[in-house]
Amino acid sequence: MSSTEPIRIMLADDQALIRQGIRYVLDLQTDMQVVTEAATGQEAIDLALRYRPHLILMDIQMPELSGIDATRHILSVHPEIKIILLTTFDVQDYVIDGIRAGASGYLLKDIDMNEMIAGIRSILAGGAIYNSTTAGGALIQLLGENESAYPPNSSYIPAPVLEPLTDRELEVLQAMAYGRRNFEIAEDLYVSESTIKTHVHNIIQKLGVKDRTQAVVTAIRQQLVK
Repeated sequence: MSSTEPIRIMLADDQALIRQGIRYVLDLQTDMQVVTEAATGQEAIDLALRYRPHLILMDIQMPELSGIDATRHILSVHPEIKIILLTTFDVQDYVIDGIRAGASGYLLKDIDMNEMIAGIRSILAGGAIYNSTTAGGALIQLLGENESAYPPNSSYIPAPVLEPLTDRELEVLQAMAYGRRNFEIAEDLYVSESTIKTHVHNIIQKLGVKDRTQAVVTAIRQQLVK
């Protein structure tokens, strides 16, 4: 996505009133554009593959197919798409399943819209956001499970580190685990954001994972970070 291109967003929710409310707010943002809407999980898959949005706001409970299943399918085809799961219910299992499916964020529907907008920008800047009181417990449960608890071929089974991380990469990884975004890490370490992006890319490659969320999960399980 270029710096001048608006963030292309798809809304997936079976309640038209919720879609309309979110769309109204997002369309007021000069850097965001809602390109399409879906009312079912299957429709979300079809429209995501057709419109290729940068980000999807995905309701978890939808007809035909759940938002988590739709997320898993979409990311298996287009892993570059960012997906934020939305739900009315703060359920720990939803957070766990969402992380496993590859979602970059998990937000409750009663969140302040300014926080949602900030979350969207954060994720497109390379961050991850789990705005939920159960998120901490979900991560602890997820990280404490045995390998056998993961489904076969799960992308969230941490592989051995392919190449040792440098001291600076470990420093960046620790900041990622704290939820710091690229520009925040750059400010903390007094380097450019492009340098941090390079470090993040190298970390992902060395850990053999797909994105920074998986990198953090792997790092915690392998005690690379505290």
